[in-house]
Amino acid sequence: MTKIQMNPVIDQILTNIEKVMIGKRDVAELSLVALLAGGHVLLEDVPGVGKTMMVRALAKSVNASFRRIQFTPDLLPSDVTGVSIYNPKDMEFQFRPGPLMGNIILADEINRTSPKTQSALLEGMEEASVTIDGVTHKLQKPFFVMATQNPIEYEGTYPLPEAQLDRFLLKMRMGYPDIQEEMEVLTRAQKVPPIEDLQPVIDLDGLRTLQEKIKEVFVDDTIKRYIVDIVRRTRDHGSVYLGASPRGSIALMKAAQGFAFLYNRDYVLPDDIQYLAPFVLAHRIILKSEAKFEGISAEQIIKRVVERVPVPVQRFVR
Repeated sequence: MTKIQMNPVIDQILTNIEKVMIGKRDVAELSLVALLAGGHVLLEDVPGVGKTMMVRALAKSVNASFRRIQFTPDLLPSDVTGVSIYNPKDMEFQFRPGPLMGNIILADEINRTSPKTQSALLEGMEEASVTIDGVTHKLQKPFFVMATQNPIEYEGTYPLPEAQLDRFLLKMRMGYPDIQEEMEVLTRAQKVPPIEDLQPVIDLDGLRTLQEKIKEVFVDDTIKRYIVDIVRRTRDHGSVYLGASPRGSIALMKAAQGFAFLYNRDYVLPDDIQYLAPFVLAHRIILKSEAKFEGISAEQIIKRVVERVPVPVQRFVR
């Protein structure tokens, strides 16, 4: 798709991340889209391709507190959210926050833990709060979860429930580096890891300001109708058992606002919707068993749907 000059601050953040990550600018861009739009990201890929390093670099670039949760089969919900412990000296319960109480959270290998523990993230991702022993604790703002998962065919993994998947604004894959990129990885590995010397580009106040500006990006009614038409087509598709919900429509609009802001626009274009639709909607639909048997992926379905929906042709500048 055609892109104009990037927002200078965003470009600085991405350049900072590229000091650590090699050849993954598109993944970094989409991660920033989710962060600015107030959403969360699910990264699905094999171990060792740099998922953890991506999140750490993003956190350092915006000077955010970083917490890592390593999901294992024996992890309990209280290990994620925190727990109230009785203090006999004060004769009262005191809350000890869990690793979820941070700005940028890496939920590493989220599909290696039980659904009960996976669900501990639900309230935090949706409401930016956690309730423990009847008391609601607000999470810090900004609050951003980047979860990683191994492909579901790997041993010892649990499929994420649909309600959990629906909380992620974007789902994407990083993929293996090409030959030159992997050689550069080896060269950098011989030296001091660049993540240690990474300096912030903006602070949390600056990040919050950017998040507020995202909401001002204009979405024309014809673009909203375009989004709704695409989402509704997923519900009627012959290969789809369950289509995307209205939450999918909202997510696509918010992601498009964030993407437009990245490229210094205060309005959303149909191109933004077309590019983002597979990342926003593919994990929100459930395919029929015959479609899975034929090897059809959810991403392919979304791309076909987008191709068949008429594109608005009027001008979208305010």
